[in-house]
Amino acid sequence: MTRLRRDPLWRVLALAAPVRSRLLLAALLAVVTVGCAVALAGVSGWLLATAAGQPPVRSLAVAVVGVRAFGLARGVSRYVERLAGHDAALRVLSGTRSDVWTALEPLVPAGLPGSGRGDLLERLVGDVDALQDLYLRALAPPVVSAAIGVLAVGFSVWLLPFAGLALALGLVVAGTAVPAAVVLVDRRAARHRAPARSRLTAATVEALAGAADLEAHGAADAALERVLSADEQLRSTGRSAARAAGLAEGLQVLAGGLVVLAVLLAGVPAVAAGTVDGVTLAVLVLVAWACQEVTAPLPDAARALVSARAAAVRLLELLDAPAPVPDPLAPRPLPEGPLGVVVRELVVRYPGAARPALDGVDLDLPPGRRVALVGPSGSGKSTLVDVLLRFREPTSGSVLLGGVDVRTCAQDDVRRVVSGCLQGAHVFATTLHDNLLLARPAAGAVEVEAAARAAGLAEWARSLPQGWQTPAGEAGALLSGGQAQRLSLARALLADPPVLLLDEPTAGLDRELADAVMADVLRATRGHTVLLVTHRLAGLDEFDEVVVLDAGRVVQRGPARELRAVPGLFRELHQAEQAADALLSLPWPQRPSARTAEPQGRR
Repeated sequence: MTRLRRDPLWRVLALAAPVRSRLLLAALLAVVTVGCAVALAGVSGWLLATAAGQPPVRSLAVAVVGVRAFGLARGVSRYVERLAGHDAALRVLSGTRSDVWTALEPLVPAGLPGSGRGDLLERLVGDVDALQDLYLRALAPPVVSAAIGVLAVGFSVWLLPFAGLALALGLVVAGTAVPAAVVLVDRRAARHRAPARSRLTAATVEALAGAADLEAHGAADAALERVLSADEQLRSTGRSAARAAGLAEGLQVLAGGLVVLAVLLAGVPAVAAGTVDGVTLAVLVLVAWACQEVTAPLPDAARALVSARAAAVRLLELLDAPAPVPDPLAPRPLPEGPLGVVVRELVVRYPGAARPALDGVDLDLPPGRRVALVGPSGSGKSTLVDVLLRFREPTSGSVLLGGVDVRTCAQDDVRRVVSGCLQGAHVFATTLHDNLLLARPAAGAVEVEAAARAAGLAEWARSLPQGWQTPAGEAGALLSGGQAQRLSLARALLADPPVLLLDEPTAGLDRELADAVMADVLRATRGHTVLLVTHRLAGLDEFDEVVVLDAGRVVQRGPARELRAVPGLFRELHQAEQAADALLSLPWPQRPSARTAEPQGRR
């Protein structure tokens, strides 16, 4: 039993526990529907065969009423069965999709290194939808076939034992051998169908999201080729499914014909011998023929079961994935009042990395203090931000928030206190105004305007024909890189967390605008606790301390004026920035190669 409960399908079926009664009702109604169809065939056979002998009309009245009753009952029960079944399935899918989303949230961004947006989208949509077939097409048909098959065989045995045995044999073959043959044909393709859909979705999302860059670099044809290749793989699995469906239909017709033939071979001699009459034989033949409706859904049910298993495996990979940063079982509350951040001997090592991303980093960020974190690319700045936001667990060392170790607190509690503008922050496909209100839905117009003005966004937004109601487009597609960055910065300023993290807040802006925006940000955050992560060294004199990272270690720290006055990495970076700014200020034909502006030894 323990091993059964570990089976992916068993675990997915457990998700349907809240709507179990609705699924049972749908299965019962399906039994009634198919039972009415078989009974309708039997009564119709008796009516037609009896009417051929021209008996008194009154002797046919009960059969006529039965035909009408079974015909109406079949339609009504089919409608109610579909209504109940789809209602139950959609309720389960809604809950499952919510569970998958809940499982995804703590895995982002550090817990899904091998999954792209297209793959996650396919799992959240395609794989969850595939479970609908499990509840609607894979569960009920075997139950219906077993129940109606037993009744039909029992009825046939009662009328003519040999005909009943022939029907039983035919139903067993059609209900087991035919689905097994179909699954054998479709099994390999079914296992690859969900991954193929995932690859196609991923390739399509990548091509659409990067269409402009692909065209600019002449790589559009290669991206299109990847999409077409993924599409061909999916179509290959579709052709396999079509072959399996055709095989199922053909074998079902063949099995049904053989069952009818077997009943005739058993019944005709019995009629000749006077054991049964012709009316009884007509009833037996039509009941046998109607029993094709009993076994017809079974091949599709078997295929749906295989596909649902593949989808269940992929979904459970997400549901079972360990969170990179687990929440404590009994989270400690954060203290009230202004909170400072203290980092001590922090070490973060990525799996398989030759050296730690952070190696013994110390950082003090008391309430009201503004600290800038600088260093070359790959020095560990963004890793430190991830640790402070509880996106990543440190290998060793500690991060204290208000004197409390953040590992003992709930992640959501930490992020309510420590938040801000992250590098590559997402812009949602809604208006500029709604994008800002994500940070604080109850914010008023004055607060929104102040945050936008501090980010250098207000004047531009007011100049647009639709103003703040201008759509941003999918992932900010209708905005420039600088506009999207300013929108993200304004959102962070509007949120106004106690500890504000700004990770490259002026990325994508030109030099003059970046300096102007940073000056506005410094005015807007005066008196706040701020950690600025930046490559831009201009304007850092306003910060209480500058911490310089290199290869994961703190190599310098102190006020910007002092760091510029002593030899070291900060002065080298500052000189390189000044040289680059000087080059950019020259007319284009007079600019020398940018390589000459690089500090010696850091090319």
